[in-house]
Amino acid sequence: MPSVEGSNPGALELSRSDPDLVRRDWDQATAQRVQGVQPVRVGVIGYGYWGPNLVRNFAEYPGSEVAQVADERADRLAPVERRYPGVITTTDHRDLLKDPTIDAIVIATPISTHFDLAMESLQAGKHVLVEKTLTATSAQAMRLIDEAQRRQRVLMVDHTFVYSGAVQKIKELVDAGRLGRVYYWDSVRVNLGLFQSDVNVLWDLAVHDLSIMDTILHVKPTAVAATGISFVPGRPINTGYLTCFFDGNLLAHFHVNWLAPVKIRRTLIGGDAQMIVYDDLEPSEKVKIYDRGITLDTHSDAVYQLMVGYRVGDMWAPQVSLTEALRVETQHFVECIRNGGSPLTDGGSGLRVVRILEAASASLHGGGHPVEIDWAGTNGLGPSPGRIGPAHPVGIPAGFDGARAIE
Repeated sequence: MPSVEGSNPGALELSRSDPDLVRRDWDQATAQRVQGVQPVRVGVIGYGYWGPNLVRNFAEYPGSEVAQVADERADRLAPVERRYPGVITTTDHRDLLKDPTIDAIVIATPISTHFDLAMESLQAGKHVLVEKTLTATSAQAMRLIDEAQRRQRVLMVDHTFVYSGAVQKIKELVDAGRLGRVYYWDSVRVNLGLFQSDVNVLWDLAVHDLSIMDTILHVKPTAVAATGISFVPGRPINTGYLTCFFDGNLLAHFHVNWLAPVKIRRTLIGGDAQMIVYDDLEPSEKVKIYDRGITLDTHSDAVYQLMVGYRVGDMWAPQVSLTEALRVETQHFVECIRNGGSPLTDGGSGLRVVRILEAASASLHGGGHPVEIDWAGTNGLGPSPGRIGPAHPVGIPAGFDGARAIE
């Protein structure tokens, strides 16, 4: 079994600040790095919607090997046996945990099962990759983080979009200060389906954009407000709107919907220097940077005479890697196991997203009133509540009528 603490001299070390994460030639690097190295053996629990993609990527990566796949439904395992004849299949996930040759467990099951399966896996001495969302509660997420740290095992959450070339390019631009002071974050993620029965649309779709924002902006919201509605009787909310407030004049808004006639995956990030449009459905120019904005004439003594001018500059689309994000993610997981690194989307990343979603659920039940987020206990697990740009503390806007917390 690969050592957690050891170091592979030929390894390509990945860190949170590595802006070239998804632009490397993985084929060449992998061939050199894993030559003569024992592959990390992986067991996958769940072969429904997302499981096949995870199995495919781990099977194709020379640094890993899929040993077993488990699913409670035997009919789902037939395709595994046909496509991967060397992989053992089982309807009992405990068979994977008992196998001493398996180094890591990958969990692709409903959110309600994540905590128990991940905890069992960690206690069995396995490294763990959990499909989004990490857990159903922040208390569960913190217990998993503690267990992974105690056992010196890698705990990683499948925030796939974080590993895309587009998101890594945007992170590079924001880190370099190209946008200046960030004013707002506005994202839309809508499509027709897939309707879920165990979670609402915020927990299913907004989790993607929250994880992207968490990676790029490095700040935690101080409060959230959420509204939504279900047009299908007896089913969770399928149309939702989430607003995040920060300590500063930064506002983030997310629109998610399972009942839209078209598929949209678009994010606008506005800064006082430049602005970004990120469209994940664009075939090549996924990221566009606009040198546009406003200028204020502050020479007038009277505030009401303040003149607003408009700056219209060029647009440019940087080249970004089009490598499949999940491919990069699975390889990163293997490298973290091999070299003892901390994943870009570690347990702390998953915890921060869950905390926001918990507050959003409280706001939904409270009629959309803002709910402050308690970040207690998360010190050292990521960015502190903060701001982008000069301080203009606002917290929850004074004009936003409603309770500040929902018990």
